[in-house]
Amino acid sequence: MTSNETSPSDVLTILSTIRDYIRWAASGFTEAGISFGHGTVTALDEAAALVLYTIHQPYNLAEPYLESVLTLKERQNIIDIIARRITERKPAAYLTHEAIFAGLSFYVDERVLIPRSPIAELIEQRFAPWVEEDQVGLILDLCTGSACIAIACAYAFPNAQVDAVDLSADALAVAEINVAKHQLFDSMELYRSDLFNELPGAHYDVIVSNPPYVSQAEWEQLPREFRAEPEMGFKGGYSGLDIVLRILADADDYLTDQGILIVEVGSSAETLQDAFPEVPFYWLNFERGGDGVFLLTADQVNQYHDLFLAALTY
Repeated sequence: MTSNETSPSDVLTILSTIRDYIRWAASGFTEAGISFGHGTVTALDEAAALVLYTIHQPYNLAEPYLESVLTLKERQNIIDIIARRITERKPAAYLTHEAIFAGLSFYVDERVLIPRSPIAELIEQRFAPWVEEDQVGLILDLCTGSACIAIACAYAFPNAQVDAVDLSADALAVAEINVAKHQLFDSMELYRSDLFNELPGAHYDVIVSNPPYVSQAEWEQLPREFRAEPEMGFKGGYSGLDIVLRILADADDYLTDQGILIVEVGSSAETLQDAFPEVPFYWLNFERGGDGVFLLTADQVNQYHDLFLAALTY
């Protein structure tokens, strides 16, 4: 039974359980050609997330409770939010104003990209084996957006100070909401800065970034759901590497001797590796999926600094 075959009033009377509405919503998403990739990857996962959010239940609700019968008000609320997801083509997180990253809840709206980076897995592992947890005192998150990476780092390294940077005042307003939500005022500092420009002269044990890295050609092909997000968070210039090159060229001045640089470049990974065939980028693997994230040590960043700088000024 899809959205075209059944009217909302029929749905109210024919369907009754949580499971019914998850299945009905998933069918509607598939029929409408909805695009995913903002925390869920299938129609069924997205339907479950929206239905459970709407009835104020956890995403890991035990299986037996899926047979619970919903009230008429709950059913109508679900019908309404599923209709919005289909007609507005906004990612689900913009409808719920919530995204889960590294097991933590974050407020999100149209001022920031929706958290979904595989870097979450690295943070949960405390960047092992690349750093010693008790040796990490200062962490920098460039292009922080909602501050999800920075806040997850603050949880993973409770004795460290975390600096989070973004050029967008709108993004920093959302970041402030999340810092307050997680009560991390004492361990975090937000900076409005064009990458490193407005930072104090500090040296970081970890510099991590999920910067804009989408090429112009790729941007033009993105589905409507992605275009609901701020362009500034996506567009990395013609090749996708404009911001990445600046990070590579400047990071040498901000890393400790034993520090590491971790940057997500996503679909621009091949372009980056082809641009610097001699650089030993370590491309990280993720058990939960995702790719296009490299790691360089401070020594490597220093060793190839002139090469990065030359590419930036070319």
